[in-house]
Amino acid sequence: MHRSLELSVDSFPLAEAFVISRGAKTSAVTVTATVTGNGSTGRGECVPYARYGETPEIVCAAIEKVRDPLEAGCSREDLLTLMPPGAGRNALDCALWDLDAKSLGVSAIEMAGLHRLSPTVTAYTISAGTPEAMAAAAAAHAAKPILKIKLAGDGDDERLAGVRAAAPDSELIVDANEAWCEDQLEVLLAACADAGVALVEQPLPAGADEALTRIKRIVPICADESAHVVDDLEQLTDRYDAVNIKLEKAGGLTAALAMARRAQSLGLSIMTGSMVGTSLSMAPAMLLAPFSQWVDLDSPLLLARDRVPGLRHEGCILFPPDRELWG
Repeated sequence: MHRSLELSVDSFPLAEAFVISRGAKTSAVTVTATVTGNGSTGRGECVPYARYGETPEIVCAAIEKVRDPLEAGCSREDLLTLMPPGAGRNALDCALWDLDAKSLGVSAIEMAGLHRLSPTVTAYTISAGTPEAMAAAAAAHAAKPILKIKLAGDGDDERLAGVRAAAPDSELIVDANEAWCEDQLEVLLAACADAGVALVEQPLPAGADEALTRIKRIVPICADESAHVVDDLEQLTDRYDAVNIKLEKAGGLTAALAMARRAQSLGLSIMTGSMVGTSLSMAPAMLLAPFSQWVDLDSPLLLARDRVPGLRHEGCILFPPDRELWG
């Protein structure tokens, strides 16, 4: 079977700046892999992960290294050994899922062994900022059922108090993006408990999170940067209660589904997460939603311009992707 591969780098503006502890972005820069074969075309999108040194150029170069086996017909399972986990493998893996679904005339949902995919509620992100700015943003979105609050370290207790006062009825999850230090941990977890936070994501830097084994976790704690692939999970169970599974980290939907099943077997709760991409990135990630206690796929809500067609949504309710988009 012969296939052809095309790559493109695209930029989609955000409606507002997206700010976390490590910096800000005003656009979603994506790499799209388009694979054509047997009269069908499949697409996969990835967002290069700057935290791990990925750029669009580096990702495209990684994909180009496997062009020959890909065009010769390698499978999704073959990609697991041909490429390391990361954004490039994610784009190709998702493109092959889409291609296989369209070639076989079945949905990716069926291919994944899922009976159906229901509409799901996504968290909505409030960027890091001053307590006053974050409270104002939370007030503007107080009707949304789940708010994900980006924190930054010093002053996070004030940020939490302001957000909770502005959005008294929303479920809150918080993401420190590795910004806390061990000395802050118990004080800031207590502030989270006082604010009724349901989950704290990656409070300490990856590789420097041993303190989580020595404290009482009064709020459930979720691994993000500390958890990339399925083999990471077992060593995390003494310090985390949940894991954020992202296709970019896992290196595609194939690996992410294996990761979700393993997390379940270890008793870890699951958050389906994502980078800031378009609906083409979110569509395959939605297949993780049935495994998840929390879903954080709000990027289509944050973009000034999404792909057409994109994921249909009503407020924070995301609907399964149409086949024209993916799968």
